[in-house]
Amino acid sequence: MSVEEAIFRRRSIRDFTAESLSQEELSQLLWAAQGITETSWKLRSAPSAGATYPLEIFLVAGKSSVDGMNEGIYHYAAVDHTLTPHYDSDVRQELAAAALGQDYICQAAVDMVICAIYEKTMARYGRRGERYVYMEAGHTGQNIYLQAAARGLATVIVGAFNDERVRQVLQLERQYQPLYIMALGRPVTD
Repeated sequence: MSVEEAIFRRRSIRDFTAESLSQEELSQLLWAAQGITETSWKLRSAPSAGATYPLEIFLVAGKSSVDGMNEGIYHYAAVDHTLTPHYDSDVRQELAAAALGQDYICQAAVDMVICAIYEKTMARYGRRGERYVYMEAGHTGQNIYLQAAARGLATVIVGAFNDERVRQVLQLERQYQPLYIMALGRPVTD
């Protein structure tokens, strides 16, 4: 699919089937978010001010959400394109509650939670670095949307949530600041 067609097809979709994602589909979505695109400089799929890469991706999966993968919370390591288990329980319902009861979060196969470590960018750019983090989050979210559209998958960005409750649900250290939740799965078709 061309980029033009992916942009044309990109939609915020909140209705998901119970069908699982393949590991290959999940891999492509994660790569689109923050994957390495140039190995010698470790450049990523989304532009980052000064290549500071302040974003961290956490994946929340339910039982049978992804073929061959256990339920739980995972941390995505862009440098080696791997998922590391962070917590071994399905917390999608708690995440939906932290997002003001947006139930499609627990109906989606997976939820990507995009967090920032502001200090990575602010150490170089001072207070203006906070703005650059938000820009990078926008680029990353759009990449995920376009990859989902190209794969015939559904996603929606959620920005309405209680930051502290999301951090508690994901059992994250204080340095991680949640910016987006993206529910991902297969769309319900009529």
